[in-house]
Amino acid sequence: MKKLFLTMLAALALTTGAKAQTQGSALPDLKQLNALTDSLDVNLRAKHSPLIGLSASINDKGYSMVSATYINSIVKAGGTPVILPAVTDGQTLRNAVAQLDGLILVGGADVNPLWYGESPIQQLGGVDPQRDLYELKLIKLASDRNIPILGICRGCQLLNVAFGGTLYQDIPAQRRGNHIKHQQSLPTTYGSHAVYVKKEGPLAAIFGKDTLAVNSSHHQAVKDVAPGFEAIAFSPDSIIEAITAYPNRSILGVQWHPEALTNGGDTTMLKIFTHLVGKAETFHKAKEMHSRFLSVDTHTDTPFWFKRAGFDIASRERNRVNLPKMEEGYLDGVFLAAFIGQGKRDDASLQEAVKKVNGLIEGIHEQAARNKDLCGIAVTEEDLIRLKKEGKRAFFIGIENGYGIGKDLANIARFKKMGVNYVTLCHSYDNDICDSSTHTEKEWNGLSPFGRQVVEELNKQGIMIDMSHASEKSFWDVIALTKAPIICSHSSSRALCNHDRNLTDEQLKALAKNGGVAQVCLLNAYINKDKTKASVTDAVEHIDHMVKVAGIDHVGIGSDFDGGGGLIGCEADNDLIQITVKLIEKGYTEEQIAKIWGGNLLRVMKQVQAAATVK
Repeated sequence: MKKLFLTMLAALALTTGAKAQTQGSALPDLKQLNALTDSLDVNLRAKHSPLIGLSASINDKGYSMVSATYINSIVKAGGTPVILPAVTDGQTLRNAVAQLDGLILVGGADVNPLWYGESPIQQLGGVDPQRDLYELKLIKLASDRNIPILGICRGCQLLNVAFGGTLYQDIPAQRRGNHIKHQQSLPTTYGSHAVYVKKEGPLAAIFGKDTLAVNSSHHQAVKDVAPGFEAIAFSPDSIIEAITAYPNRSILGVQWHPEALTNGGDTTMLKIFTHLVGKAETFHKAKEMHSRFLSVDTHTDTPFWFKRAGFDIASRERNRVNLPKMEEGYLDGVFLAAFIGQGKRDDASLQEAVKKVNGLIEGIHEQAARNKDLCGIAVTEEDLIRLKKEGKRAFFIGIENGYGIGKDLANIARFKKMGVNYVTLCHSYDNDICDSSTHTEKEWNGLSPFGRQVVEELNKQGIMIDMSHASEKSFWDVIALTKAPIICSHSSSRALCNHDRNLTDEQLKALAKNGGVAQVCLLNAYINKDKTKASVTDAVEHIDHMVKVAGIDHVGIGSDFDGGGGLIGCEADNDLIQITVKLIEKGYTEEQIAKIWGGNLLRVMKQVQAAATVK
């Protein structure tokens, strides 16, 4: 900052023609300074500079402090630095973090071992309980929003602790063997030892090399790596020097001080800040896109949980789907499915099924009414647009399993009046409408005679027909019969994951010809056969494949959250922004992403409603 100020004074001296003073600077002139500032700052066409938050240390007088080396490094990389207030008030931090495009956690004091369940040892250095609390809250709030994070030295250690890892409180005291000197005597603008970088990891991609010369100023280090993270760099004594959650989360921690090296003129270390700023810019683009288009998740099972005592969809703590997480993930609307499992098909059981579905729909309306300042029921695209303008989230209603309409077609019209927008014809077992894709006896070899009447009535009422869970033969029967486009609210690609719940390429092509849309389901078993490894990256591959087969106008997203959905890197509504980020990185345009996130589904919904013969 001092260098910038002197540069401005020098420019001011040239502008005013003032004579140099004894110390080589011009006399201050506020009017000329303001004019110079205007000439430097007014550039409406300048490239956006993402906002990078910096955590602060707290000195013995209670002042929030950040070394200028961090600030200068962000500026050199093209970001706009902002120092976050070192307070522990949750709402203040939440408001501040919501504005950020990226976050850097700076170095400093030791981390209190009580946070990872250990008692302090004698060699533990000074800890700062207030700073621990402040930065751990920052990590939680930033990661909830999927903001790109870079942790430096202490910041790396704290990231590991925040996500469930442990630390060496003191390397010499707790780790056997010979150790290099991790607290160097050299100035931090110089490297003191080598670091070996994992060849397939993000650091190798960032730096373009697998060995780095780094500075070292620590006696604590990562011990057990947090779940979801991996170690990607090591010092010669095998101490972990970097961790990451890439590619599923933009979180990276390094044990050394790249900002000090960058400030000393090291152009290699500048690359890590350039990388963060690039990730932050992509995240900013994703946020801006969501502010302009409409986003809808076409399938969740959250109403199934409404019966729990004290449930409130405005509470963040419960479930994968709730209003705070929708806000954090920039999701405008969600289909809440009134789901009922398949039961007996006698008259009494069917009447009970209808009653249960009726109660679930009433529960959706009750949750919306309880939180009417935050959300509302949507039936049309216009409802969604209105609610978004009001700063509210939209609840659409679906019925999962046509078993819930019983054997009385009049229930379809009644459910329409309650706001129902689609009916999933069956679930995991055959019913009176059609055969299921999963536990099926092929009772009807596709649609039943009653099922044909249901399809015709749904068309008449302007309710979308959802073929997720139905057998392939049922799908083809409906495609041949329906007079309106259909949807598959939560089904992925069988070509990428051979599961009976997924759609073949032939079905995707037929769906496109029908004018319908298939929504990728974010459930492990439907994305990757290895259920422990399915990730948001895998899900985006399904989206990409389905777009290539069916076309950009026929693919959407149906999470199946609260009904089994949830992947590494995309576990709840707040993580859905990750899909947008990864689509941007794949080269998708805003227009294409807008179609995937809601445009395609809303088009089908509008066509189905317009084609209804019962108004």
